[in-house]
Amino acid sequence: MPSPFPGIDPFMEAPAFWSDFHATFINYWREAVADALPNNYEVGLGDRVYLIEHEPDSRKLVFPDLAVTRVDGTDWVPSSGAVATLEPVTIPLTILEGPRETYIEIIHRPDRTLVTTLELLSPANKQQPGRTEYLAKRNALLYQQVHLVELDLLRGGHRLPLAKPLPPGDGYYLVSRAEQRPDCQVYAWPMAHPLPTLPVPLRVPDPDMRIDLRQVFNTAYDRGRFGRRINYRGPMPAHLLSEEKKWAERVIQATEAAGGTVQEVRPSAD
Repeated sequence: MPSPFPGIDPFMEAPAFWSDFHATFINYWREAVADALPNNYEVGLGDRVYLIEHEPDSRKLVFPDLAVTRVDGTDWVPSSGAVATLEPVTIPLTILEGPRETYIEIIHRPDRTLVTTLELLSPANKQQPGRTEYLAKRNALLYQQVHLVELDLLRGGHRLPLAKPLPPGDGYYLVSRAEQRPDCQVYAWPMAHPLPTLPVPLRVPDPDMRIDLRQVFNTAYDRGRFGRRINYRGPMPAHLLSEEKKWAERVIQATEAAGGTVQEVRPSAD
């Protein structure tokens, strides 16, 4: 069963589904790339872990083990009765792991040089505290001779920073070619538009590959059984505007009336 939406599925952005969808989409995006790659390339998955701090609510008010106070304006004495520890005690640090994300890497053979990195943006990349960490790693990559492709299917969070405003759209696909920086090719489309077929750059002079993102989405949606898991009759996603919610309701109603076939229904401002 395909998604009732021809392009971006606004229900997929819910925290209950996104993490699973991200991993599933990345897997089938990699397979689509692998099917189109020339023999002198290979493709694999990279892994990124975000480090996080304790949530403010979980922090406790801690008093010092040793306090020094003045008595009668003369001597200083410890108030807690603690003794000094003059020999070090080895204690492991607590390092908290946050979201774990995968991305795609295209490697040139036989020198095994990284050529292209493909990212599917997540909420962790578009809001704090993960946004700062992602942008730092992104900037480090942009200083290398590596192509960077970033796919943003999320309405929420901050868009990627560019020197000029992004064109109007709901979905974005940014292609930053190593030999053309700081210029970046930006593809944009509205939510109701089918996901397009877009380029993935390889090492010059090899031509770009063309990957059908709609087919990747359909495969991920089907294999992840999201059609059984998402309640399309429930509340509309909060990030949709009023006219977009009306459009989404019409799409779902038309799909049900057609027995599951997606109808060509466009948003309107009524």
